[in-house]
Amino acid sequence: MLVDDHPVVRAGISAWCAAADAPISVVAEGANVSVALHGPGRGADVVVMDLLLQNGRPAYDELQELVAQERKVVVYTMRDSQDAALTCMDLGSATYITKAEGQRHLVKAIRAAAEDIPYTPPSLAGAFGSDTRQSRPVLSVREVEVLVEWFQSESKAVVAQSLGISERTVNTYLDRVRIKYANAGRPATTKAKLVARAVQDGLIALDEL
Repeated sequence: MLVDDHPVVRAGISAWCAAADAPISVVAEGANVSVALHGPGRGADVVVMDLLLQNGRPAYDELQELVAQERKVVVYTMRDSQDAALTCMDLGSATYITKAEGQRHLVKAIRAAAEDIPYTPPSLAGAFGSDTRQSRPVLSVREVEVLVEWFQSESKAVVAQSLGISERTVNTYLDRVRIKYANAGRPATTKAKLVARAVQDGLIALDEL
């Protein structure tokens, strides 16, 4: 479903979705997030949301509200800002795309979000690469090892076998990592969000996934 206060933008995205290889259904659209919270919009797999809506301020509160309801949100905006991109990712958006990046990246991002797979367009990759903020949790060497192995494995059982530990121990390490991110104000409740955090913090490169 689409949240943007410009009807022409919603019409354009709808056309892109309809023209996609394996068309994407737009079940609802509107100028504010209420359309994602009520009616047909509640059932959408993915919410595509502009960051600057009718009141002109960044819609961080609205994004938080959607994420709190475990909605998968693709932020699609004119705002090409490292700070805005990283803030949206920290708040739990699936990805952040500038409108200059257009149809190809947006369609790919919608599909990735629906499948809970990370998607990093060029502008977001640049924001990650130059992130110098001090809000990164301190992970132990073993926590990083388990985390990276999990990203590159099919299951936690495979991680356990590869590292010579029990699956329960794998879960313990991953729980510790999630707690540390939550305490740093950067929650990562799903594997996709944890991957995004790890890429942001330089624990793993995109080409290693």
